[in-house]
Amino acid sequence: MPWVLRGLRDGVVTTRYPRRPDGYGALFDGAITVLSPAPAVDRQTGGDPEIPAGLCPTGAIFVDDDSAQTVRVDRGRCILCGRCVEGRPDLFAFVPDTETAGLTRTALVVPPSPGTEEETRAVRSELARRVRGLRRSIHIRHVDGGSDGAEEAEISALTGPIYDIQRLGMFFTASPRHADILLVTGVGTAGMTEELRRTLEAMPDPKVLVAAGTDAVSGGLVGPTYASLGGIGALVPPDVYVPGSPPSPFSLLHGLLLALGLLPDDRRTR
Repeated sequence: MPWVLRGLRDGVVTTRYPRRPDGYGALFDGAITVLSPAPAVDRQTGGDPEIPAGLCPTGAIFVDDDSAQTVRVDRGRCILCGRCVEGRPDLFAFVPDTETAGLTRTALVVPPSPGTEEETRAVRSELARRVRGLRRSIHIRHVDGGSDGAEEAEISALTGPIYDIQRLGMFFTASPRHADILLVTGVGTAGMTEELRRTLEAMPDPKVLVAAGTDAVSGGLVGPTYASLGGIGALVPPDVYVPGSPPSPFSLLHGLLLALGLLPDDRRTR
């Protein structure tokens, strides 16, 4: 009976996201941003941007080879360790953001490069055409492609009372033959190549592939090795990329809704 009393005391705890923003998002440092698109000029020489060696363990920070030498962060490689914020607080900062998923790999780079928006619009239009018939009773097949288990913990939270993914008409299924979305976690180990291929082939069309987590997007800390291919993109091309190590349940929801075109037009920013 304790659960009855707890329910009466707490009331409805299920989030209203995506219909209404959730207050949790303003409290969660879910992404790294560059405070200014201008380069961080070396204070002594006035020359190239000064990015200390070892500032980013995954190489997510780079200086674009453009005329402005713009410093950018690839969120698809970022594991949110915070070293860049600690080492260069004048240039990098955490931002409270859970809607970090992108429809293209380049959409995960901030600040965006010229042409990113046009590329994203074209991809969004094509994806919307493919999934036009997927609006209700969406079934998701999850495959672990070499994960450390962190993403799985966040995925399991989606079925709990707070996020309650079923209220959106989304359900997890054990069979790829019943699935509309393939949600893949992990670095993409060589041993999973055939399994991922067979799972995709078993899914009926139209189908959507979502790379969940920085490991799935780019390989994360592991990267390409003799046993891993540096993300599942080397095995199968994703339709949606959800960065984060691990991504929060809200980030996963954002990626799934983005894949299906179920977000309001004014929030389709990536």
